[in-house]
Amino acid sequence: MSTMIRPRPRTLLAITAILVALVAALSRGPLSYASGQDASHDRSAAAERGRFAVRALVITMFEGETKPWLERESLPRTIEIPGAYAPLHCDDAGLCVTTTGMGKTNAAASMAAILDSRRLDFRKAYFLTAGIGGTPPRNGTLGFAAWARWVVDYDLGHHVSTATDPTVPHGYLKGDDTGTNVFRLDDHLVDTAYRLTKNVKLADSDEAAENRAHYPGQAGKTPYVDVCDTVTGDNFWTGKDQSERAQYIIDQWTDGQGEYCTTQMEDNATAAVLNRHGYLKRYLDLRTASDFDQPYRGQSAKDVLTSFPGYGISVENAYRVGSKVAHHLAERGA
Repeated sequence: MSTMIRPRPRTLLAITAILVALVAALSRGPLSYASGQDASHDRSAAAERGRFAVRALVITMFEGETKPWLERESLPRTIEIPGAYAPLHCDDAGLCVTTTGMGKTNAAASMAAILDSRRLDFRKAYFLTAGIGGTPPRNGTLGFAAWARWVVDYDLGHHVSTATDPTVPHGYLKGDDTGTNVFRLDDHLVDTAYRLTKNVKLADSDEAAENRAHYPGQAGKTPYVDVCDTVTGDNFWTGKDQSERAQYIIDQWTDGQGEYCTTQMEDNATAAVLNRHGYLKRYLDLRTASDFDQPYRGQSAKDVLTSFPGYGISVENAYRVGSKVAHHLAERGA
C-alpha cells in the first residue's frame, strides 16, 4: 500500500504566491509611453531583461546620410543585429542611429531584423527617417526639409504606356490595395516635429543657388522647413511627366489630400514594418532635397540622374532638422 505525501502548509503558501504573481504579470496591459521622468527607470528595467532600451531610432539609408550623426553625436555603444544592413550606434540615453541600405527591399529586411531583435527594447521608442531625396521644382527647393503626413508607394498599381493607351490619366491605374500603398502618419507627432524645427537655420550653397536659377520660380529661393508628402519608388525616375504622375498617384491614394513634395526609395517599406509591429504612430518621415525630379530646359535626363547639386546641404539639413527632433523624443517623448 502506497503512502500519499501531503504538501506542507509552507509549500502550499509558496506555490500560491508564485501563481498569484504569474497571473498578475500575464494580466498586465501594454505599458504607456514613458515621460522624461521615468526614462531612467525604463532603461534599468530593460537592462534587467538583458535588452537595451531604445528611446529614439534615427533611420538613414546610406553611409553619407549617417556620417554627420556619427561625427557629431556621442554614440559609443555599437549593437550588431543579425540580418540588418548595419549595426545600431547608440548613446546611453537611448538615442540610436542605424543604416538600412537603399531601396525598399533593404529597408524592409533591415527594419524587420532590428525590430525582431531580442537585444533591443522598443516599448518606449520613437522612429525617425532622416534622409535625402528629390523634389518637384513647383513644390520644393534644393536643401529644404519636409515632414510627411502621407507616405505613398509610387510603384504599386498599373503603369500603362500612354503611347499604347492615351486614355489612361498619367499612365496609371490604381489597382488593389495591398495594405502598404499608403500610410497616414500621426498628426500630433508631425505637428510637434514641425513646431520644433520650423525656425532651424538651414545650410545653403552657391552650387544649389546656381542650379535653382535654371527653373521657373526658383531663382532666389533658400531652404526652409515644410509639411508635405512623399512618394516611394525603387525606380529612380526623372521628368516633368513622371513628376505629375507622382502627384496623381498621391491624389488617388489620399483622396486628393496629399501634396507631393519629395521622392525617395524606402519609406513605405519602413512604415510597413513599423505598422506590423505596432509602432506606426511613433514614426516620423523627414526628407531633404538633394535634386529636382526633372531636368531644366536644355539639360539632359542623364545629367539629372548623375548630378546632385543639393547633396551637401541636404545631408547637412537632414541632420540639423532631424537631430533637433531626435533629441527631443529621446529625452521627453512626444
